[in-house]
Amino acid sequence: MERKDSVGQTQPGIELRNNTDTEANVGLGDFEKVEPTASIGASLAPTETNQYGSRPECFSNLLEECMFVLTTTVAVGQSSIFSGAILCMTNTIGEDLNMTAAEVTWISAAQYLAAGSFLLFFGRVADLFGRRLLFLLSLGFFTVCLLVIGFATNAMYLDIFCGLLGLSSAASVPPAIGKLGAVYNKPSRRKNRAFACFSAGNPVGFVLGAFISGIVMTVSTWRAAFWVIAVIYAFFTFVAWWTTPPDNEQTLGGFNMATFVKFDLLGAILAIAGVAMFTASLSLAADAPNGWQTPYVIALLIVGAVLVLGFVYWQSVFRYPLMPLAVWKDKNFSLVVMVLLLGFYGFTGNLFWLSLMWQRIYHVQPIMVAVRLLPAGIGGILVNVLAAVIMHRVSNKLIMVVGAISQVIACALLSATSTSISYWALTFPALLFSVLSQDLEFTVTNMYVMSSLPSEQQSVAGGLINTVIRLGATVGLGVQTSIYNSAGGSAQGADALKYRPYQTTFWVALVGAAAGIFLVPFLTIGRQGVRK
Repeated sequence: MERKDSVGQTQPGIELRNNTDTEANVGLGDFEKVEPTASIGASLAPTETNQYGSRPECFSNLLEECMFVLTTTVAVGQSSIFSGAILCMTNTIGEDLNMTAAEVTWISAAQYLAAGSFLLFFGRVADLFGRRLLFLLSLGFFTVCLLVIGFATNAMYLDIFCGLLGLSSAASVPPAIGKLGAVYNKPSRRKNRAFACFSAGNPVGFVLGAFISGIVMTVSTWRAAFWVIAVIYAFFTFVAWWTTPPDNEQTLGGFNMATFVKFDLLGAILAIAGVAMFTASLSLAADAPNGWQTPYVIALLIVGAVLVLGFVYWQSVFRYPLMPLAVWKDKNFSLVVMVLLLGFYGFTGNLFWLSLMWQRIYHVQPIMVAVRLLPAGIGGILVNVLAAVIMHRVSNKLIMVVGAISQVIACALLSATSTSISYWALTFPALLFSVLSQDLEFTVTNMYVMSSLPSEQQSVAGGLINTVIRLGATVGLGVQTSIYNSAGGSAQGADALKYRPYQTTFWVALVGAAAGIFLVPFLTIGRQGVRK
């Protein structure tokens, strides 16, 4: 199948969509015709008379619509909620199950490894075989895994089911994003607000998970924390069944040979194996006998990289690619994704090392770790409200500039802290700048990428975004861990000496944040969600 792009060039197998008002030259009242450009981004230029956007016809009332958006937000926040929760109880779990340091590390690593490896795979599954069913099954499976983890009796049991949690997370995120993009398929302020709420899933989810585990562990055990989160997801599984509309936006082929021919099985195998090996090498290096020089770490890294390169080549020749490479030809598409990756390169790791530092140096209890992280959650909600209000009014390039600069400020503040400086002086503003950065960048990138691909590939777009986020977070955390160990992570001297390894991890994040600033000036993206 061949389609033509906005400049008349034939593109096999994929239709690119124009999706932003590039530095919007919009006339009086935003009602003049705006000529599309050759960029993918032009289709978010004004096209309709209702600037706010009417409620999608698939929802009978506002409550149903709001609960659907909230459910997709909870779905995309699965990994973050788990990470936040596990951070407050890692030490307790390790002591209870007599786990080694490597086994404790794999509690989080197993979840990230499975989630990052299978996102593109499930994105294509959702686009070909239906999003609603996969969405419901994944939420239900996530709930069951949380319940089972609460009965864990040894390290292997726990790590395996944490990996299954990652698998269910990978299965729920693409259909959630795909349904959201299909329901709000036209530019509007309503779409901006829906995607702004959705974008809060990652930062707010992390803090919410930490808060839930911190509170529960003050009155019960770490096992009860998993059960409480399971109850929450059981509720949202029911809400998803009630509010998620049928897959009317998709032309489903069913389980037949014609549909399976369109499924890129070899691409899926290469992507899963490549990302899994590459991610595993980063996770294992910190605890390997000889660090990065350990033979199996080097082997995993090289083989993983080769498989990823093989995946990229295969996508360029296969008729129905898992990840259409044509989208990367658009400069804005590539830049917003790279800026987001560099932002998450340090964001996730900073929260991890900050929480670990509080517990190991300051001996802060889990509930107080959650309290200290609470401003990040509240700030994340406020930033997403702000993003919903300004995306159609302000150049999104400016928003990305603010996001990139905010991440640099956050990392600089964290790297300047010491045992003699209070939480309120530097850490508190650093948390606020950090969520300001990630929420703004994620919202802009999400809107742009989702509008760059046609309706039948919305789930693949969602898988792509979240694969980038997880890869960025994994690479960043792997590098930070290596630097932490090299700087004497097990130092037992004065508090100032103990703090230095944590400080070096924030320096690593600062380098990534600074690199993002150098990319932003090349963006030409304008407003998104403007209507004619």
